[in-house]
Amino acid sequence: MKSLYSRIVATMLVVIVSSSLLGFFFANIYYQIKLKPFNDEKTAKIAKEVQQFHQSNPAVSLNEYLENVGELGYELYLTDGVEKSTYFGGEFRKKDLPDKIIQQVLDGETYHGIDEFDTGIFITGFFDNDVRNTIGVPVKVEGDQLALFIRQDPEQQFGELRIFFAMILIFTSIISILFVLISGRYIVNPVVKLTNATKKIRKGNYDVALEVRRKDEIGQLADSFAKMASELEKSEAARQEFVANVSHELQSPLTSMQGFARLLSSGTLTDKEQAEYLTVLSEETARLSSLTKQLLTLASLDRESELRKKEPVQLAEQWRQLIQMTEWSWREKELTINLELADVNFTGDAELLYQVWSNLLTNAIKFTPQDGNIQVRLYEKATNVFVEVQDSGVGISKTDMAKIFERFYKANQSRTREEGSSGLGLSICQKIIALHHGEIIVKSTPEKGTTFTVKLPKN
Repeated sequence: MKSLYSRIVATMLVVIVSSSLLGFFFANIYYQIKLKPFNDEKTAKIAKEVQQFHQSNPAVSLNEYLENVGELGYELYLTDGVEKSTYFGGEFRKKDLPDKIIQQVLDGETYHGIDEFDTGIFITGFFDNDVRNTIGVPVKVEGDQLALFIRQDPEQQFGELRIFFAMILIFTSIISILFVLISGRYIVNPVVKLTNATKKIRKGNYDVALEVRRKDEIGQLADSFAKMASELEKSEAARQEFVANVSHELQSPLTSMQGFARLLSSGTLTDKEQAEYLTVLSEETARLSSLTKQLLTLASLDRESELRKKEPVQLAEQWRQLIQMTEWSWREKELTINLELADVNFTGDAELLYQVWSNLLTNAIKFTPQDGNIQVRLYEKATNVFVEVQDSGVGISKTDMAKIFERFYKANQSRTREEGSSGLGLSICQKIIALHHGEIIVKSTPEKGTTFTVKLPKN
């Protein structure tokens, strides 16, 4: 399996080579379109000047003059097309010149070999040292018509410069490769750290320190990863605490049931004691059943991100039904129930919403002392529906307010002593309200009472 480092290095090298080839390709296109005609015109002008100088100064020896021109960085070829052929300046690498071209120049025409020379798309013809890659002009020497072919000698004019550019290319390539190797390691190093951190997390070690101070996307990824590790650590701690709480809550009724079962099976109890112990067993069984039902409800809600059922719900009718169903409990404590229920229609999961109202009312009844009062208000404003449950109970301290929605959390000693309290009810309420895209707010004053306000958006 190829590592990310090798892939990045290979990709960068491919990019460098590809860009170099494309640059060379487009440079040659530019030469073919722009530079080659320009070089042809420039060399033709020089050839004309040589021709005119000889015509203007017939006393000057043409051969000596051409030798001087050749020493200035030009390659020249003088021929009569039959026997006499002389080279001046640099030496042509290819000397095969078709007779028809020579004859064309002898007939008085100018030969534009640089512009017409077929170099192919990938060959820079300027450096092709071929006698065909020249400019040809006719000259007369002592009455004889000769053909003069001339071109710049790139070896003499650009020899050192060409070596200089070659060295630049070599050093640039070496330095580019070194920078690719170094920068590739710089890019991959944070990813390696993330990989090692992932392995630690997979083994259960969430205490990972990523020393990545970059501000780019990899730096953002490392920062997000560190936050994720922190959240996972918190989640794992919460999971362990949840398991411990579940074990404790299950163990308590099971221990009681086991103890009373042994006593009942001993055969030493009176009928009255047996009846009392059977009652306790029944209550513990009900408590255990309620706890398992709440745990299943929480597990089911945790798997949901949206409501499965959406239907019209008559909230006021739900509350009237709930007050009737719990009448025995609040009448037993001689509580006063005040209802202000507006005729509100809402779309949601009727069964889940009924569970929220049931939990809130049950808590209010449970923690309101004898002869207290509970007020339930249902109303709507603009795009929201509000449900308020206010009691005159023991209230909740500021310390406990921030934790009352945590699972298995019991806000005060009265709740701890209260039989059947598991600390899951408000967690279930909060989850259900969240699924309805609403929120639940609590305000409380110790020894004066508590108000739970549920805010539900209509849409």
